[in-house]
Amino acid sequence: MPPKKPVLKSKPSPNTPRPNWPVFKPLLPSSDLALTTLLPSQIILIHEFFTQKLCSTYVKFLNTLPLVTTPGKPKRGDALRFNDRYQVNDELFARRLWEATGLRELVCGGEEEDGKGGGMTEEERRELWGGEVVGLNPSIRIYRYTQGQYFDCHYDETNDLVLATKPSPTPVKTTWTLLLYLTSPTTGCQGGETVFHPDELPGKKNTVEKEIAVGLETGMALLHKHGHDCLLHEGREVTEGEKWVIRSDLCVRKEKSKGVFT
Repeated sequence: MPPKKPVLKSKPSPNTPRPNWPVFKPLLPSSDLALTTLLPSQIILIHEFFTQKLCSTYVKFLNTLPLVTTPGKPKRGDALRFNDRYQVNDELFARRLWEATGLRELVCGGEEEDGKGGGMTEEERRELWGGEVVGLNPSIRIYRYTQGQYFDCHYDETNDLVLATKPSPTPVKTTWTLLLYLTSPTTGCQGGETVFHPDELPGKKNTVEKEIAVGLETGMALLHKHGHDCLLHEGREVTEGEKWVIRSDLCVRKEKSKGVFT
């Protein structure tokens, strides 16, 4: 299967209004959440990140947003993506998703980790995530895949941006994709698995010998590394029902060396 180029960077319109997102209730206690490694340094799962009830609330709400169907014919060099999507810059929602769900403690560890952060040291966490994680990408993307829709094989690329933090803005880069699945076979969605393929590019780290298919699970978050070490992956065709996904990215602080951020 030939690798495809990354999808070109897309930016939401600055005029896109901020949605009145539902509150994050109910949620499991953060102490009940854990990082589950599917492929070391590449694929990590968080089961029951959202409860089924909260997922149902969000699916109903997201259905009210003005989603736009992507073009059936991609630009030259792009992977074929056929779905409905909505994108908005919403720093407040990204901060809530990072701080109010237990995600920050899982990724960064806390004063009393109790294994939530995998028992990792600060150095191990920085190596895993690609630096000091300071939040989520405020570019929030909503994906809906209906019967026959899919996302062909592609790589996710790293983006450079600036987070509006206090006391001053923070230059960051994205290192891991965050996908939050709101539907699954239990809610009538069939197909739509996220599948990672053996990497065909030379010199890539952590290549896989055979495909890894991650089935949909209501409320599960999937984190996978992107950028230079991104695995070739696809979103398989939905054969029945609807697949709903909330997408963001982990952002790490850019280090300043000789006056230049890297």
